[in-house]
Amino acid sequence: MDDYPLLNAFLTIMWVFLWVMWFMLLFRVFADIFRDDSMSGWGKAGWSVFCIVLPFLGCFVYLIARGRSMGRREVSAARRSEEEYREYLRAAVGATESAPAGHVEELSKLAGLHDHGDITDAEYQRAKEKVLAG
Repeated sequence: MDDYPLLNAFLTIMWVFLWVMWFMLLFRVFADIFRDDSMSGWGKAGWSVFCIVLPFLGCFVYLIARGRSMGRREVSAARRSEEEYREYLRAAVGATESAPAGHVEELSKLAGLHDHGDITDAEYQRAKEKVLAG
């Protein structure tokens, strides 16, 4: 341990952290390139080649040129995912206004969803309180 000082250990940890951050950025850029529906196939191919041939420059230019729309696409995808989850939850619980299920049936469906890990404890408690109140 004497031939590897503390400063070298710190620098090694810092470099590993920076490499992990770099790969996360690289993967996010590639994911955004292929997620963007407004970009043509040639545009996607061009950005991909640019990011593969000159990865640092390619990623930084992509972030400068398309960073703002990258954030918008991320927020849009998160909203869509949340809405799909809520629709799934409504369908699984059976809480439609046209054919409301009984309290016992709704509570058993909620318990099944909770036991399978489809909903969290907080969501289970809120849904249970809503069923019991209404």
